[in-house]
Amino acid sequence: MEVPVLQTPQTTKIHLIGGEKGGVGKSMVSRLLAQHFIDSQQPFVGYDTDRSHGALMRFYADFASPALADRYEALDQIIESAVDQPGRRVLVDLAAQTHEPLVRWMDESGVLDMADLSGLVLQYWHVMDSGRDSVDLLERLLDRFGLRLRYTLVCNELRGDDFSLLERSGQLERAVALGAKVIRLRRLHDAVVQKIDARNASFWAARNVTGPEGPGLGLMERQRLKMWLTHAYGELAKAEP
Repeated sequence: MEVPVLQTPQTTKIHLIGGEKGGVGKSMVSRLLAQHFIDSQQPFVGYDTDRSHGALMRFYADFASPALADRYEALDQIIESAVDQPGRRVLVDLAAQTHEPLVRWMDESGVLDMADLSGLVLQYWHVMDSGRDSVDLLERLLDRFGLRLRYTLVCNELRGDDFSLLERSGQLERAVALGAKVIRLRRLHDAVVQKIDARNASFWAARNVTGPEGPGLGLMERQRLKMWLTHAYGELAKAEP
């Protein structure tokens, strides 16, 4: 006689890549996560909220769809796709100035309550540079959501590696007390980024394609990219994406 076994539903993670401020590297983090999911063979679907030049639509079009933040039916797709395929990751690249419409949609649609009942985990990646604005925006984020979201703070060395403002603000300790993970993303050499972006290349293509179809990275540039990706993947492992 077979003993019935209780089936535990798979958890689906929705990764919201934000930070509200423009130019802190949100799209770079979205691209990095997309490539990480591909390399580790983790199924995912991406949504891009940037109207003009969304990074996921540009670099990972086979995995992404547009989702305009001011249209509830577009944002609804995020939740519906997560519920439809349990265990598949959902990656959302939040353009600058989309925080308020996103919060309004979450409030009016009961997204967090539904997530609790449906086995969904919302992980917010707060991408930061070393400036004061990023610290102030983190404070607002924690004030608004508290324990209701999971957080990853991404200290992006895009413009510098001195995050002493964050460390002195008290918001870092507050976020960690709420369970936040903290990772650091090294700056990728400008010439490498420019060549990759000029050809709309994925990180895989930039790393592996050396012919005319590739972005034209030299031997040492590919080596620097490989080292950057290795370090970045090690940091992502700390956040358990």
